[in-house]
Amino acid sequence: MSRLKTHFTTRDFIFHDGRDLRRFSVGGRTQALMAGVAGITLCFSAYGVAQAAVGAVAMSGIVDAPLSPEAKVAQMQAKVAAMQADVETIKQAAKAHATRVEQRQALISAVISGKGDPRSLTLAAPTVNSHADKIAADVLAPLKKVEQRQVAMAVKARQAAEQRYALTVAHVRKLGIAPERFAPRMAAMGGPFEAADSAEAEADLRADMQFRSLFMTWKKLDSLEQGVIAIPSAQPVERLAFTSNYGVRADPFRGTAAMHAGVDIPGPMGTPIYATADGIIDRAERAGGYGNMVEINHGKGIQTRYGHLSKILVAPFTRVHRGQLIALMGSTGRSTGPHLHYEVRIDGHAVNPIPFLQTADYLLAVQDRALKTTQVSVGGPAAAD
Repeated sequence: MSRLKTHFTTRDFIFHDGRDLRRFSVGGRTQALMAGVAGITLCFSAYGVAQAAVGAVAMSGIVDAPLSPEAKVAQMQAKVAAMQADVETIKQAAKAHATRVEQRQALISAVISGKGDPRSLTLAAPTVNSHADKIAADVLAPLKKVEQRQVAMAVKARQAAEQRYALTVAHVRKLGIAPERFAPRMAAMGGPFEAADSAEAEADLRADMQFRSLFMTWKKLDSLEQGVIAIPSAQPVERLAFTSNYGVRADPFRGTAAMHAGVDIPGPMGTPIYATADGIIDRAERAGGYGNMVEINHGKGIQTRYGHLSKILVAPFTRVHRGQLIALMGSTGRSTGPHLHYEVRIDGHAVNPIPFLQTADYLLAVQDRALKTTQVSVGGPAAAD
């Protein structure tokens, strides 16, 4: 009490308003009463602020209010549902990657073995989701290692296919035939550039481009090799010899210079004559100076003619296969003795048959490989009913 009296002694206050001087005295009890009122007011203010803060925290979820049993069950169900969603995401991600691995492996195997039809495969592998991949990272790790090895293998397979394509193109060009006759133009592509949204997505895109490049290279190679089926490469007779070559020569009847549109291959009367490539019989009839003649349409604008035959063994508009017996050697028409007049024509114009016979071994191997990947292995228009 003595301490309070010490703090709350009577105090004098003097005010001067410019004209008058006034003096006020405040007693100790009055001061103590005013201090008490101020303290109580401060306490109530602090309590109100504290209550408001607690309410705000509770509303923001920082402090968990006691949950009812129903709320706890709902909370656990939400957690289970989230876990199930993650499991489903992992399953879908694993399935997408496994399917992609299988499809890419089928493509690589077909290119390396040369056994397969690019038309039966597809590049429409399932797309992968980068967010799902993060969730399923542990599960996908083994599959991603396999995918990395597949990318390296795809690069090597594409290089091998490109080498095979270049070698086939070289042989086709030796015959005076443009490879574009067999291999169609690559599909046009374009569009605005959009950067990948992550390094992982960019790596995945690069891998996809490697397989797309492999597929397009193989498709181009397959188109070329399927077209090579139309090139006459087999021998028309078992024993090949020439008594007259292609080009200008002295006419055997008049002795004057004349163009010889094919080659003359001698042999005994009745020697078997074989089709030099798959195709459809356009003509099988007597045709002026050719005598008895067979004309085969091999497709891609390529035809062969076989003249001076003693007997024709095929009928017009029927399919024939490379190496099939079509006629017997003779001396009909404008001929001095038994022989085969053999021609190769491209777009209706006669060309030298010799290069076709000289490059036979390689082209026959290409044709055999191509015939294994196609069901209809002949050229020319569809046979008439």
